[in-house]
Amino acid sequence: MTIRKVEIAIISDVHLGTFGSRASELILYLESIHPKTLIINGDLIDIWQFRKRYFPKSHLAVLQKIFSLAATGIPIYFLPGNHDDLIRKFGDFSLGNIHIQNELTLKIGDKKVWFHHGDKYDKTVKNQKFAAFGGRVYEHCILLEKGINRLFKLFKIKPIQVAKNIKSFSKQMSKKSIDFEKMALDEAIENKYDIMICGHVHKPQNRVFTNEKGSILYLNSGDWVENLSALEYNNGVWDLMTFDETLVGEDFKLVKKNSLDNS
Repeated sequence: MTIRKVEIAIISDVHLGTFGSRASELILYLESIHPKTLIINGDLIDIWQFRKRYFPKSHLAVLQKIFSLAATGIPIYFLPGNHDDLIRKFGDFSLGNIHIQNELTLKIGDKKVWFHHGDKYDKTVKNQKFAAFGGRVYEHCILLEKGINRLFKLFKIKPIQVAKNIKSFSKQMSKKSIDFEKMALDEAIENKYDIMICGHVHKPQNRVFTNEKGSILYLNSGDWVENLSALEYNNGVWDLMTFDETLVGEDFKLVKKNSLDNS
């Protein structure tokens, strides 16, 4: 496997400990890169849906890979999300090269970049009991979808994406009640950031947002449940990468969805 050098790699919404987490694919991705910096932008472990009897080897392997990268001297920033928000109660702290903090600001080139999970602007996550129930329903949809797609594969029928459509619909409904992405972007422009990078919505983004006070580049790393996506920064360029699910094993490939020059 060819290992690519990456200045900054960003992943989010892995949801380890749930049936939907695509940990095996994430391991292949992490083993294919040598980042100078790795940023995990929230929801690495899904504490809301955590089950004592479900944490397979592939999920543990993701954590082992992260720790092994840190052990080689690579700085890793972990910004907890709403599904692992219990970690936020400890405040900002470091474990060797692993730095846990709620938000992160970096100067990248000549750009001021703001990293955060994004959930603090989403009022729909305030009711955790309801959100946890919704998460369980979503997980059962994932299991049903996997079973159906295994059957469809035998008959060479195109796989369905019920769970992804349900997630997309629920996010659209929440955005109708309050556009939390816009709130965050408005604040980012107010605070003179050039780039805002989030997770949370499980929707990869690479676009410019403009309001009456200015413009900002909005990037979202997507997730490792449905989209299998990551953000990469190299030589002044941001790339949104997605995992090609049509290939398996070590013959996988990443596809650049779009790129935007940061110089």
